[in-house]
Amino acid sequence: MSTLTPPKPDAVTAAPARATLRGPVRVVLRVHRKALWAGAALLVIGIVIVVALRVWMASSKELCADGDITPCGGPVYQPSYARTSTEVFLSDGGTVLLLLAGLIGVFVAGPLIARELESGTFRLAWAQSVSPAHWLAARLAVPTALAVIGLTALIAVYRWGLWALRGYPYSHLTNWYGPGIFPGTGPAALGFALLAVAVGALCAVFVRRTLLAMSLTALGLGTTAVALSTWRHLLWPTVLRKNADAVRLSPSDWDIDMGMITASGQRLYWEDCSDAVMTQSVEACMRERGAVAHFAEYHPASHYWPLQLVETGILLALAALAVFAAFRVLRRLHN
Repeated sequence: MSTLTPPKPDAVTAAPARATLRGPVRVVLRVHRKALWAGAALLVIGIVIVVALRVWMASSKELCADGDITPCGGPVYQPSYARTSTEVFLSDGGTVLLLLAGLIGVFVAGPLIARELESGTFRLAWAQSVSPAHWLAARLAVPTALAVIGLTALIAVYRWGLWALRGYPYSHLTNWYGPGIFPGTGPAALGFALLAVAVGALCAVFVRRTLLAMSLTALGLGTTAVALSTWRHLLWPTVLRKNADAVRLSPSDWDIDMGMITASGQRLYWEDCSDAVMTQSVEACMRERGAVAHFAEYHPASHYWPLQLVETGILLALAALAVFAAFRVLRRLHN
């Protein structure tokens, strides 16, 4: 083909489309590079903290594999300060990951979208052959990609840090179901990050005021996090154990509720006989009501992944609805 031969029509139309898609993304990265560097710094700090705790534990003078600093097999167990401190610090790691995801949503709601809508600078991009849909898509794609990459790294490092505490006796702060641990050890954290981006975008295009959008995003994400923490045990059916085994649950089991059961299968909970504490034992009160055996409702450790996946599915569904609503609101604004 000669150099004077004109290009094919489809090639001419395809090139601007690719440039248009890259243009808004490049603008977002350049304009908000300080915020992105700050996010990268938080990522590095989180990784350094977990690694430092692991190194501290490894260098502590533990005589036994379980962290005992007294002679192994002795009548007294005394954990090392490094191990107990690591347990305390890591017991709220999942909460920290949720806070980081929430900050991403607040950033999307405020400086990334609402500020441009409030100041009117978005008109410059829309006037340069960038459609409103592509403009919003770029502002969703950049924080979404960076959040997924960064939080995936943090989740992996956090799980690695918790793995060092496996088999640690008398541990009660780092159970898999702990409200400060569970959200940060699986895909639910990524689902919450995607929801944060989506809610931030929706609040921004809906109110078009920076501070108000940031406040609404924080309120919505906080409410979601509290609701999931409160009702997480309902996301998957519990296991029912009866008779004497009901009072001998494993330390890894998530105890939901206990009580006694009648011959007909009716469950009586301890609070049902709370008024009888002053006059008789709670068990005697329940037996007067027909109770014949103890029972326990719990989630075994095998329920970790079902609970994680159901929670992740709920978060992704909410995120998809928020993104859909954001584009609908933006379309009405543009028209």
